[in-house]
Amino acid sequence: MEGHILKKNDDQEWDFVIKTSGSKLSLNLHEIWAYRDLLVLFVKRDIVTVYKQTILGPIWFLLQPVFTTLTYVLIFGKMGNMADKAVPSILFYMGSVTLWNYFSDTLNTTAKTFTDNATVFGKVYFPRIILPLSKVISGIIKFFIQFGLFLLTLAYYVFASSKVHPNVYALLCPLLLLMMSLLSLGFGLLITSMTTKYRDLTFLITFGIQLWMFATPVIYPVSKYPKYEMWIFLNPLTSIFEAFKYGFLGSGVLSFQWLGYSALVTFVVLMIGIAVFNKVERRFIDTV
Repeated sequence: MEGHILKKNDDQEWDFVIKTSGSKLSLNLHEIWAYRDLLVLFVKRDIVTVYKQTILGPIWFLLQPVFTTLTYVLIFGKMGNMADKAVPSILFYMGSVTLWNYFSDTLNTTAKTFTDNATVFGKVYFPRIILPLSKVISGIIKFFIQFGLFLLTLAYYVFASSKVHPNVYALLCPLLLLMMSLLSLGFGLLITSMTTKYRDLTFLITFGIQLWMFATPVIYPVSKYPKYEMWIFLNPLTSIFEAFKYGFLGSGVLSFQWLGYSALVTFVVLMIGIAVFNKVERRFIDTV
């Protein structure tokens, strides 16, 4: 079959030109803004379709963290004696679960962007970064639903117990959420780009995230293992989780030095993820 090259005559004007970005580090924000309606549509789809055919529907957004929290309180708090003794176990684990659910769910979904949406990408053009961004935004909406439940539980214990002392550092929450969002997006972009060529990674994602949870102070406080504190803080999520607990529970390790380290790691991972994603998206349809 002979190939044909379509040339534009002098009197022709294209309505829209599709071309690759000049920079591999570019997010193409102007394109994202142009396709903002599609972004909103994907976000709505993620929120509505998750529990669309279930009996309890959106209530699962609340039941999931409740069941997980109670399980952690029983297994790790009561039986394993790993909870923070300075605060009620249910608050300690509900805060951890709220944060971890957002990070792990966002990382899981963004890490499967290319493999789960290959048919869509092959049929119509839109900025590929729209899909992972929609996962981050829909995850934030789910986070705030579960965060509201955490705040209600926190309010109860503040009035019913003298152990819980929220402080002004709780105002760092938006910054901590932003760091988690960008970190999960960066790792997700990097992983999904690699899975287009190395499919074995898709089987390791869930296992790797579970291991990452045990390396993060989700089920234990950093103060439980003072000898390994530095090694635990090398995990960029550690300072985020500890700062969150310090602000809302009054118990934890607040270190702006380690938060700066986490911010640096987040920036580096995000830049690498964007660069690799922009490189792979130009030819991924031939390998998926």
